Amino acid sequence: AVLGCALLLPMVLGEDCPSQCSCWSLGEPWGTGVDCSSRGLRALPALPRLTRRLHLHNNSLASIPAGALDSLGHLQELQLWDNPWHCDCHIVYLKLWLQDFSAPALARLRCASPAPLRMKPLGQLTGNDLGVCTRLLPTKSLQFFWRDLILIAVAVITLLLVAWALKFSKKLVCQLSLGSRRLRRSIPKTH
Repeated sequence: AVLGCALLLPMVLGEDCPSQCSCWSLGEPWGTGVDCSSRGLRALPALPRLTRRLHLHNNSLASIPAGALDSLGHLQELQLWDNPWHCDCHIVYLKLWLQDFSAPALARLRCASPAPLRMKPLGQLTGNDLGVCTRLLPTKSLQFFWRDLILIAVAVITLLLVAWALKFSKKLVCQLSLGSRRLRRSIPKTH
């Protein structure tokens, strides 16, 4: 039975597990655990889509590319501490992503460089710390921004049209009621 499990595990995880990491199954519906800690990684490897636990601590990661974690919709645990985070415009994606995912995970991260920001908590970075960033958000976020802006514009235009229609309908109702009164007055009463 142990040999059967050992043979089945690579088939379940197979090619999805990055070569420099070790992976384990959390059970079919529960996804995969991925341990890439203490591997000297300088870049984020391609991760299994069903990753639930991800250990990336104690590596040489300076940043995470914008959008790299967006496909990990099943992620429940992330360990990123003990990496030399370079706190410039490229770190904004990770900071914003962690604000949504896990405040405790964000609280453990500190900048290693540049020198003025050394040991500053990543969660406390401000726009003044980062300087001028021409592109803070990944392309995917910008697409959502434009979509949301168009939806808001359509909603405002719809509300204006509804308000205009209500105003016009009130005038029409007033004109109809006045017209019916005039009509009643002009019709002679016959007994």
